[in-house]
Parts: sequence; C-alpha cells; structure tokens
Amino acid sequence: MEDRIKTLANTIVNHSIKVEKNEKVEILCETFEPLPLVKELIKEIIKKEAHVNVKFVEPSIEALIKKDIKKEGIQLLKDLEEFEVEKFDSFIRIYCNQGDYISSIIPNEKTIKIGEALKDARYKRVNERKWVLLNYPSKIDSNKAKMNIDEFTNFSLDAMCCNYQKMNEELKPLKDLMDKTDKVRLTGKGTDITFSIKDIPAIICSGECNIPDGEVYTAPVKESVNGIIKYNTPSPYRGNIFHNVTLEFKDGKIVKATCDEDKEELNKIFDTDEGARYVGEFSIGVNPVIRYPMGDILFDEKIIGSIHFTPGECYKDAYNGNRSAIHWDMVLIQREDFGGGNIYFDDKLIRENGIFVVEELKHLNK
Repeated sequence: MEDRIKTLANTIVNHSIKVEKNEKVEILCETFEPLPLVKELIKEIIKKEAHVNVKFVEPSIEALIKKDIKKEGIQLLKDLEEFEVEKFDSFIRIYCNQGDYISSIIPNEKTIKIGEALKDARYKRVNERKWVLLNYPSKIDSNKAKMNIDEFTNFSLDAMCCNYQKMNEELKPLKDLMDKTDKVRLTGKGTDITFSIKDIPAIICSGECNIPDGEVYTAPVKESVNGIIKYNTPSPYRGNIFHNVTLEFKDGKIVKATCDEDKEELNKIFDTDEGARYVGEFSIGVNPVIRYPMGDILFDEKIIGSIHFTPGECYKDAYNGNRSAIHWDMVLIQREDFGGGNIYFDDKLIRENGIFVVEELKHLNK
C-alpha cells in the first residue's frame, strides 16, 4: 500500500495537474484519514520546487456552518472561494466519505443560495485552473461496496493507479467517432432518448481531473434532447440518495422527474435555476476495474459499460451554453447484468448491452 500511495501521489502531481516550478498548489482534504497521501503529495510538490498549502475540513462541521448561515456568511464563503481561485494555480481535492447524509441538515434554500453565490468562482476554478478530485478509501465506502476495508483499499488503489498514458491512447478512437457524430440514441429498460452532439468536442478523461478515471465526455446540443432516461444506479446529491430516477425531456428540458423516494425533493434540485433542467454533459464510462455501483460518483461514472447524462452546468471545453449551480452526474449501466441497453451514433449500433460492436472500439471491451 505504501508503494501505491507513492505511485498515486506521483501520478497526481506529474500527470494530473502537471505541477511546475513556483506554482501554488492547494490540497483540500476531508478529515485526517488521507494523511499518508497528503504527506506524499507534499513531498512530490516540493520536488517540483512549487509551493503548497493544505486545508483540512470536517464535513459535519462544514454542514453545521451552512445549516443556519446568513447572508453575510454566504458572502464570506464567496470571498474565500474567489481568494483561493485567484491565489492558487492548481487544486487537489481529496474526499473521504464520512456519511452520505451529513449535508442533509442544510436547508435546500441555503444550498441554492450558496451555489448561486459561488457559481462564477467555481466555474473559473473548473475551467481556468488545474484540478483533480479523488476519493480516499473509507470504511463507509467499503461497506457500500460490500468489501472489508482491506479489500476495498486494494480495489480503490487498483482503480486509481491505472496506466493513464495507455488509457489516453486507447480512448482516441472513441473520441474521434464522437467528434464525427450528430445524432445519439440511448436505449435500455425504461430508456429511449435521442439528442445531438454535433460540433461539440469530445474530451478524453485519462487521469487529468478525476482519479480514478476512464471516460470520454461531450455535451448534447442544449435543446436537442427528447425522450426518457431511467438511471439504474443510486444518485446521491445534497445529502440525499435517489433511486431509479426517471427523467422525461422535451426540446432539451426536463419536463417530468420521478424516483422511488420523495419526488418533490428531487424536483427541488431541478428547480435550483433555469439551467438545472437542461443537460451539460454526456459521457461514456470505460474503466475496466470498476464494474459495480457503490453510490460514489467518482467511481460510478467510470463503470465499464455505463453512460452518464448530467443535468446542469456544462464544461467550457465541451460547451453547449448551459449554465447552472448544479452538475449532477447520474449513471445508467447498459450491461446485460443490469438490464441491457444500446448506444447508436447516427442510427448505427455502437455498443450493445455494454459491449462495443464496431471494430475500432472492441479493444475497450476488457
């Protein structure tokens, strides 16, 4: 484990954010559990003759602060966010799950106001700074994955310590095909949806912004989405977990949203702002190590044989004009063991039940 932690730190510093001399790097870390990784990151950053600051946060304390936050407190959060974006060149965010419902004590209206206040600074952080996110193995996540902590730690490090240079080369044919595509159709159990990705770039994700990684994303033309999609993995957001979320679209907009739980609470998220009912990302997951969902989106969205279709903010490098305070990656697994489903590009079958069927992509079926 010690060797793989060193490998992971080296990957983050030299591959993900490519730290250069005299750059300023901020490490934001939840709890002290990821301390072994933080120490190795500091060593690697210092080797590059760069500067580093570490900020530890406790999720339950952060939620308590936001629970009854006033207007002046939100302004303070905004000022701090803007300060960090201006002062640092790169950001490393290390999550360590302490419970899926910790932030549920924050009233929805507070979350909306905070999201709106921080939206511009976060957009700048995401689109104009270097950054990487990862989730350090925790006992809670090991339970969700139905593994003991040692098994889960090994699984997590296997998924995170990929050969990302090799992955990047392997994903180029998928990017090329997506770049040439206009119409996309997704089918599956409870799903039949169409949209255009014409002239919106496809972006390879091979360890630069997320660890673990393994996807190619783009965005739908904003008003082109029509049909129904039913997600078959847990969808966590704002301290709640929703199951079997089903979204109906008309001319790009979510006109109906249902789930197994509180439908009203689900729709509050989509009422955050105008952009929350439009989609900012369409992505295809290809990480061969990650096969089953565990309610951790950094892992689940990379599941081999999956797609994610994301209401909310788009990325600047795959821009479709949609702006929102939310970006909610929701995952549909199309493998046969999850009910099956197909992807069509311009009416041609590309992936059947999670298996690529066109010759140039068959090497991704691992």
